[in-house]
Amino acid sequence: MDTLTNSALLRLLQLASPALPVGAYSYSEGLETLVHTGVIQTVNDLEHWIMQELQYGAARLEAAMLVRSHRATIAQNFDQVLYWNQWFTAARETEELRSQSLQMGGSLLRLFRSLYPEPIPTFEDGCNFAIAFGLVAALWQIDESTALLAHLHSWATNLVSAGVKLIPLGQTAGQQLLLKLGEAIGESTIADLADSEIESCGWGLSIASMAHETLYSRLFRS
Repeated sequence: MDTLTNSALLRLLQLASPALPVGAYSYSEGLETLVHTGVIQTVNDLEHWIMQELQYGAARLEAAMLVRSHRATIAQNFDQVLYWNQWFTAARETEELRSQSLQMGGSLLRLFRSLYPEPIPTFEDGCNFAIAFGLVAALWQIDESTALLAHLHSWATNLVSAGVKLIPLGQTAGQQLLLKLGEAIGESTIADLADSEIESCGWGLSIASMAHETLYSRLFRS
């Protein structure tokens, strides 16, 4: 991991902050359905679910996209950024997951454009959040490995926070779980994946995502 300048570190904290106005807190990524149906009832259930998503599912795929967006931006190869964005949009399993990713990515790019006049590519069909995160991190001179850790930690924090509200869990249990997830995130080798190794197995998430809008009551957005 490179040593960040104070400026880059502060930008990283801002980019990964729950206060970043992209709406991440409003999504449960299927957790609300899983709690409602009894699939997730305890902190151990939640840990297992998040770990599986990190190792085999959507988080693994998003992280791979962030890395490619960051590298292409550093190389000023914006055609490659657009290519991976289109690839990722096509790879989203459900309309709900695709809409979430595009809404959050669009919000981040609009915020970045309002803060900095630097030219960035135009995404005619919307920009996925992982692509936008990698792009902004590169332009803010945040190194790849640090940006990846921050993104995964922010993702895990959002899901744990949702679990604390939904199951419900105590705040201490939520923080203990984040410590465990932090160890797994720190040991992740996602950045080393070759293009041919980019894949995910997320049928459980897909079903939970599609069923969310039909729940009798909801705290989170579909």
